[in-house]
Amino acid sequence: MTTHDSTRLFDGAEMDRALARVAHEILERHGGLDDIGLVGIRTRGVPLALRLAAKFEELADRAPAVGMLDINLYRDDLSRIADHPVLKKTEIPFDVDGAKIVLFDDVLFTGRTIRSALDGLMDLGRPDWIQLAVLVDRGHRELPIRADYVGKNVPTSLDEHVEVHLDEIDGVDEVVLLKPKGGANGGGDR
Repeated sequence: MTTHDSTRLFDGAEMDRALARVAHEILERHGGLDDIGLVGIRTRGVPLALRLAAKFEELADRAPAVGMLDINLYRDDLSRIADHPVLKKTEIPFDVDGAKIVLFDDVLFTGRTIRSALDGLMDLGRPDWIQLAVLVDRGHRELPIRADYVGKNVPTSLDEHVEVHLDEIDGVDEVVLLKPKGGANGGGDR
């Protein structure tokens, strides 16, 4: 079992400011929320997308529809992680065909999770466009994927791991950086 040293990168207040910044950037780029829907990637992308919708409610007096996307069957490492993946529900309360979608995830690392999410969305229809928002971009892409909106860029090494803890799931809002003790291999969200 690998043990880690952890460093808190930011707390709930800083997370809230990062989400507000992302909301402002989306509103500025699009001049409003017309026909824009949010889709959170399960698990932590969903509460973050719901928080982003609440920010839009504060800033623009309306919130876009929020959907939830389960990507387990689209993962390219499925055979490595489980014999029987636990499937959760995908619920998108708007028609994906012709939609303008902001996809939200907690951590962008290699880009493989986002590739899986794009495959999942395209199986549901053909959106006009999809943009990506993430709370943390830690670098180390293996695929040509980039975020359109980033709460915070956090340079990391490959053996470090970024964990997002959310009050809705973990009982606390924080982002921590885990560094392996003694040079053991770590990892991170894919």
